[in-house]
Amino acid sequence: MNSIESILKTARKTIDLERDAIANLSALLTDDFANAVSLIYNSKGRVVITGIGKSAIIANKIVATLNSTGTPSVFMHAADAIHGDLGLILQDDVVIFISKSGNTPEIKVLLPLIKNAKNKMVAITGNTDSFLAKQSHYVLNAYVEQEACPNNLAPTTSTTAQLVIGDALAICLLELRGFSSKDFAKYHPGGALGKRLYLRVSDLSSVNEKPMVTLTTSAKDIIVEISEKMLGVTAVVDQNKIVGIITDGDLRRMLTKSDEFTHLTAKDIMSANPKRIEENAMAVDAMELMEEHGISQLLVEKNGNYAGVVHIHNLIKEGIL
Repeated sequence: MNSIESILKTARKTIDLERDAIANLSALLTDDFANAVSLIYNSKGRVVITGIGKSAIIANKIVATLNSTGTPSVFMHAADAIHGDLGLILQDDVVIFISKSGNTPEIKVLLPLIKNAKNKMVAITGNTDSFLAKQSHYVLNAYVEQEACPNNLAPTTSTTAQLVIGDALAICLLELRGFSSKDFAKYHPGGALGKRLYLRVSDLSSVNEKPMVTLTTSAKDIIVEISEKMLGVTAVVDQNKIVGIITDGDLRRMLTKSDEFTHLTAKDIMSANPKRIEENAMAVDAMELMEEHGISQLLVEKNGNYAGVVHIHNLIKEGIL
């Protein structure tokens, strides 16, 4: 059995090999990269990315990254393309081929067919002398000196390089399009990242009860209100304006200070000037305010009037916290 030291040594060697290969990609960039970006940016069609084997898996990832950052893209498996899927490619589409060798049989069959259709072609390959490189309009050099595989066979370093080239394409296109955080939220409405960018306080507080007492509400009724609304807190209002807050903690402190509390009212128990937030504020702002002050609830206002409560559990449920 290998020792811990030898396993870690192999892991570090793998990481170092891939790190060095990625670092070398910068020196391999040419005008073809900038021209390919401009081609895609100015295209009226989509980006179709194709490959086979491990390169096909990388192609899928690049497609996902492009789609999520504003560049419409689709994946086409190179083997399926020559068995019926070639109709996926439309007239104005830009086709990106990913292949380490650039000389696979599927690529050699597929390239002339696409060239005849007059689609622009971009190659991501580690072999700039390959059939793929010579037939493509632009070549993005993804050369790596060796795979991390000790036999220099299993695609490891080479697929990492392909992925990095794809990321570089996506980010260049993102910047050209002026793709903003609002755009990102539009493309990621169901994810936690998107929710941080579009979810507002009102979206959370509207699903909660709205605990509320006045300055003269008795201690007993305050306990009932907090218990029934199940948020561990109630606002103290005067003509629908927030004047204070009472939490479970305030009630416990009240009980430790006095055996007799039936004569107490909200005015005697509350904390004045509580932290609050406007309902149109972003939910992530509520999270930051809670974290800053070490609290679990925030009172919510709408145009200066009491509008409800947002609880830390709301943020957890939505995956924001």
